[in-house]
Amino acid sequence: YVKEYRQRENQVIRMKRQAKNNGNYFIEDMPKVLLVVRVRGIMRVAPKTKKILQLLRLRQLNNATFMKVNFATLTMLQYIEPYVTYGKPSLKTINDLVYKRGFGKVNKQRIPLTQNSIIEESLGKHGIICMEDIIHEILTVGPNFRAANNFLFPFK
Repeated sequence: YVKEYRQRENQVIRMKRQAKNNGNYFIEDMPKVLLVVRVRGIMRVAPKTKKILQLLRLRQLNNATFMKVNFATLTMLQYIEPYVTYGKPSLKTINDLVYKRGFGKVNKQRIPLTQNSIIEESLGKHGIICMEDIIHEILTVGPNFRAANNFLFPFK
């Protein structure tokens, strides 16, 4: 995966340089995934807003989750914008979160991700067998993004 990530970074840099040399601007495409962090508490929250926060698994202050970008999720984000902050996560951010604060959902229990065997038992049927596979799936928003994201507990 590292080779693929480096190629993608170099391609973006090359495109920026070409645009600059031609006197144009290069605008990167919209991110495929967002990291959403809850920054406001529960006092005086409207019912619809509370429901959206529950759907995004942001029940507590300073919880964070990954979210696929599409029209529906962007509409929900606009609605709960005063309660959350969000942005495009870098590879390093995803790495740090999963390795340092990653907990998996095994039999509805919050289990720390200390061994790849925990991941393989739960997500092996999706072809995800280690931490790097989870990180790659989240970064690229692959076909098993939903399974990988639901396996991860919201980051605290």
